[in-house]
Amino acid sequence: MATNSRREFIKMSALASGMLLVPNFLHGLDRSGLPLLASSNGKRLVVVQLSGGNDGLNTVVPYQNDLYYKARPTLAIPSREVLTLEKGLGLNPAMEKMRLLYDQGYVSVLNSVGYPNPDRSHFRSMDIWHSASASDEYLSTGWLGRYLDSLPAANHAAIEVDDTLSLALKGAQYTGIAVQDVKRFFQATNDQFLKQAAQAHAEEHAHHQVDYLYKTLIETQQSAGYLQEKTKVYRSKKDYPNGEFARHLKTIAELIASGVESRVYYASLTGFDTHVRQAGQQASLLRELSEGLYSFVDDLKQQQEFDNTVIMVFSEFGRRVAQNASNGTDHGTANNLFLIGGKLKQAGIYNEAPNLQDLDQGDLRYSIDFRNIYATLLNNWLDGNATSIISGKTQLLTGLL
Repeated sequence: MATNSRREFIKMSALASGMLLVPNFLHGLDRSGLPLLASSNGKRLVVVQLSGGNDGLNTVVPYQNDLYYKARPTLAIPSREVLTLEKGLGLNPAMEKMRLLYDQGYVSVLNSVGYPNPDRSHFRSMDIWHSASASDEYLSTGWLGRYLDSLPAANHAAIEVDDTLSLALKGAQYTGIAVQDVKRFFQATNDQFLKQAAQAHAEEHAHHQVDYLYKTLIETQQSAGYLQEKTKVYRSKKDYPNGEFARHLKTIAELIASGVESRVYYASLTGFDTHVRQAGQQASLLRELSEGLYSFVDDLKQQQEFDNTVIMVFSEFGRRVAQNASNGTDHGTANNLFLIGGKLKQAGIYNEAPNLQDLDQGDLRYSIDFRNIYATLLNNWLDGNATSIISGKTQLLTGLL
């Protein structure tokens, strides 16, 4: 094995792809090692992505606006069912747990969030949100990845609870790590062949590319071992709802409570592309979202970690104002965004409701550029420098964090 380890490793790497090695194995590590466990200001950001384009108007409902009911004769949420908030807005009736968080002063609702010249493609719009680019700008790094690059030390991390890493967490030098199940991650990276390959290579000189592959293997084994040991510290006893999304939030809570000092965590809930029969599908997803977040917040509160956490909930775009012929909605533009935390300076409805009288060819006009939200989170929460991380001019949102 020692004599032919490089040749054998290359030969076996294709077979190892089903074991998390290639290509998923390489998605989460930087060239200098996994950036974990560093001193920080103690604050962290948890990003929740609603994939597919969540319908914001049926999430935060303008239940006192006749134009809303005129545009959606069969899809609008009846005013008597809306969970009323303030300023003529209320939540979808499936979001009772979110309403409880709102009533406790933990939620800020930002309306009409978007960007100039919006793109209605799922892939491109999500790429814009992940990279914090302009609509005509193409970047290969994500806004949180560039945040990692900007840190003075390499030992900071972003962790996505998934089996692939989003562009948002990929930097030029450092990236996050994607791991869906810590135990399985540890078991996969401690396969006997992989352990032998790493041990054999440690005694040899190698070609740069192969050397990097082995180096990555060794670092990932070390990282998997670290996470495995850390998560033995705390196992959540909190009851979470059934479903993958809630399990992912529970994993994040366990990582936080175990002392993994990652600055950023990332999770996704999919299925929001509701072109047909939207009402039931969206209600089920919004219930899953709000119940999962409620349990997550309660878990963090029990561990005295909630005040150090801000949760951002976003989707790549909203839906059109008018319903379509299939009792659904088609791809739109601006949308609402939630910030959840124990130390928000301005909880409640942050800005005015969407203007349904002034539409852009049937779509909402944005009033808050999403990059200004990113800049506010970077500067006022994560101790970053938005000017060096986000291209173009940004303006911090006042009174939010």
